Order: sequence, then C-alpha cells, then structure tokens
Amino acid sequence: MNPYVQYMYSYPHKTAYRPLEGVCLDEYAGLLAGKGHGLYLHVPFCQGKCGYCNLFSVTGQDAQAIERYLDGVERQSRQYQELLMPYGTEFSEFTIGGGTPLLLSGEQLEGMFALVRRHFALEEGAQIGIETAPNQTERGKLELLKQEGVCRVSMGIQSFFDEELGTLRRGHRANQAREALGMLMSMGFPRVNVDFIYGIPGQTVDSLQASLREAVGFGVDEIFLYPLYVKHGAGLVQEGVVIDPEYAYLQYREMCGYLRAEGFRQDSMRRFVRKRGRKAQKAYLRENGGNDDVREAHLRGNGGNDDEWRKEKREFSECGFGTSLALGCGGRSYVGRLHFCTPYAVTQESCLEQLRRFEATADFSKVQHGILLSEEEQRRRYVIRHLLIRPGIALRRYEEAFGSPVLEDFPVLKEWTEKGWLQEEEAGDAYGREKDELRTEAAGASNKGKTPECFLTLTEEGMGLSDYLGPMLASGEVWGKMKEWEAVYEPRGGFLSGEPEKL
Repeated sequence: MNPYVQYMYSYPHKTAYRPLEGVCLDEYAGLLAGKGHGLYLHVPFCQGKCGYCNLFSVTGQDAQAIERYLDGVERQSRQYQELLMPYGTEFSEFTIGGGTPLLLSGEQLEGMFALVRRHFALEEGAQIGIETAPNQTERGKLELLKQEGVCRVSMGIQSFFDEELGTLRRGHRANQAREALGMLMSMGFPRVNVDFIYGIPGQTVDSLQASLREAVGFGVDEIFLYPLYVKHGAGLVQEGVVIDPEYAYLQYREMCGYLRAEGFRQDSMRRFVRKRGRKAQKAYLRENGGNDDVREAHLRGNGGNDDEWRKEKREFSECGFGTSLALGCGGRSYVGRLHFCTPYAVTQESCLEQLRRFEATADFSKVQHGILLSEEEQRRRYVIRHLLIRPGIALRRYEEAFGSPVLEDFPVLKEWTEKGWLQEEEAGDAYGREKDELRTEAAGASNKGKTPECFLTLTEEGMGLSDYLGPMLASGEVWGKMKEWEAVYEPRGGFLSGEPEKL
C-alpha cells in the first residue's frame, strides 16, 4: 500500500474546477457579512522554481512586472471593496502566500500592505501571516513586517544538508538557512514555523532527524513535515526522480516519535506544535545551549503569561464552512458553495499566461472558473477537512449541520475504525484537556444541558495514512474530473501518484 496518494489540504482539488458562466460574486457577497472571514493575497514571484514545486509561481520577473501585478491587485481590491461595503465585512485573518512574498522590495511590501488596508477592514487583533525563504529574509523587511502587525512567519527550509537541498533544486544553502532562521527568531515574532521535506532521494532517517534537531534547537513554535511529491509541472518529473514510499513512511514514523519526545504535539500528518509554556521552553533552551540572545528575544515576543501562551489543548475550529476571499492570481476563494480561482497552472508558460489574463481583467466580480458544490460535496469537504486535523469530526456538530449521523453518511468510517485507523474520543481526550474542564464549559449558559462533544479522531496509525485515506472520501465525480485534467495536461501521468481503492 502506497500511503502517499494525494495531498488533501483542500477539497475539491483545483483540477476539478471548470469554467463557469453567469456566476457573479455579488450574488454571494452577503456570505461575507460581519466578522470572522479570511483574506488571502497570492504573491506568485520566486527567485527560482524548486524541483518539486507544483504551485502557481513564476521566475525571472523584474520590478516593473511586479508593479503591474500589484496594480491588478489594487483594481481587484477596489471592486471587491464596493461589493462588500453593504455587509460590513471584517477579516479576522490575513495571509500572504506565494511564491515568495519577501522577494518584493521593501517599498513594494509597504505598498502591498497599504493597498490591503485601504480597501479592506481587518478585525482588531487580526492574525496576519506571511511566507518567506532563506535568501529573501532580510532584517529590514522583517522590521517592516513587525510594524505591519505580522504575527506568524513561515519559512521553507526543507533540509539543513546541502546535498539534499541540491536534489530538491532549492535556491539556498544550509548555512544561509541557519543565518536566516537565526535572524527571524531574533525579531520576536509571536509564532514562527518552518517546513521540512522527507522522502528526498539520498536522505536518511539520521539526516532528517539532524535537520529537525537544528530547528528544535532554534526554538521554533511549529514544524511542518511534508512528504516529497513529484507532480505535474515539477522539474523533478523531467529528471525521472522516483520516491520510495516505504522508506518515506519509515522516516515519517521515526520523526513523529522524535518530535513528540521533544515536546511537540501532532495536530495533523504534517503539523507539529510545540507544547511547552514559556518558562518550560526557556529552561529547555538553556539546557540545550545555543544563542541565548536569539532565544530570549523570541520568548519576549510571544507575550502573555506562561499558562496562557502554550496550553496543550487543541482548539476546535469549524473549517468546513469557512469563508475566505483571495486577491491576486493563483489564490483560491471559498464563499459558501462557490469555490473559485484562476485555472490551475504550474509551468512557467502557463502561469505567465494566467498572469496576463489577470492583469487584463476589467470586471473581477465575474467568476469565470471554479465549482459550485452540491450538498453531497459539502458533506465530503466537511469530513475531509475535519478528519485530517485533530481533534477530528465533532459528531454532534456534523449531525446538526447535515441532519444525519456521519457514520451513516460515510459507512467507510466504520471500516476504518475496525482497522484501527479511527477512534471515538470524548472532548477532553480529543482536545488534550481535562474532561472536567470540558464538562464545566458544557454546563455554561451557551451549552446548558449539553454533554461534552464526542469526536471521531484519527489514531496515530491513521494520521500517518492521511494521504491514503483522504482521497477515498473524494466523490467519483470529482476524482473523474481530476483524471480528465491529467489526461489533457499530463497524458504521461505524474500528477496523481495513485488512485483510491474505494470511491
């Protein structure tokens, strides 16, 4: 069994989207009323294309090309502002992804934040996050991010070994990553997370652990651990790179144990969160040596007292019905049953074509490419989104939302429970909190008479099979559209590394 079939970070995948006619955003804008929405800005520019990258990004663009793009984002934002004005929309999250956002000059970054604040209202205390890469991490730009209220910075490191970085075609060296991460940690951002990849040809369990050990030593708050996929449009496809899924799975299991022993909590197959509170982490960092000035600055930047800063609980977050609006070319919007984005593109040529279309767009309220989810697809999205992230599916909430028990709608979940991949847990177990605490909350005014929620949660074994189980929950229709896309754009195969045994 290959545990690496498809990364299901969202459902349906963009390759299942199709051209839309007669769909206007103003018909759905009311779903963005009030507070609690997400805003995403895609910055598609990179210094170079990594060998495994199948994201929307372009290289070799000069300052004028970036300015043209930002002008397009300005026009799009102005039109969206007019649509949302009657609804008092406020965004609780603002994320800037890419591409490599810090490839922009300091002046361009400042202008980017200014245009967003001109046209959109961010809630007080809105969570602002941004991505960076070692080569583009400069102190002046980090200081600007601090001034703009950025509270989360994500850095793609992937490995601290030059040979592995070379295999991945990364544009930085290990020492550059160390210097950049040290600089980032010294700035005192409330949360810093770093990305690493396993399954790299030539990588061993020991070398992977050595990379993670360095990251742990820097005191990072979160580590994202990704299996290597070689998909459509990625440079490693042309090089004929072959992944060994069995060894990759071995690396994954070993690193799960290592990170747990280092005080990290696993919230998904990829996400590991440091559990220690401030005092405990400070003692840990002192015991393990390193640059005390860097560590102390990071700890000061996290704010709050020791009990509040890093509780071991997992907050339940309703993520099946979330609303998010994307700016730019390559980002994806979720507004009720309407999901939309520019057509899926990976190669330099196809991404540039979409960029030209974006910059020439006159009316951004017309939704030209996306999908309208049926009720069945909304159920599937809800299950996939919650099941793959702890604490899992809240059984009562699911039934309240859809009118039937999830185990009746998805009998395959019973089979997975019998195989040891799923289990039911009371809220105290699923959240990582004391059950008495949950019962006290459940007896509160807003939950009077209710018992603590029960969750359907992946076991440790099931969590490691997320990329195998998730695709099984995709509908036959969606999977068929994805295969149609592959037949047109990658007839030799290479986008889908496998197919679910059951649809």
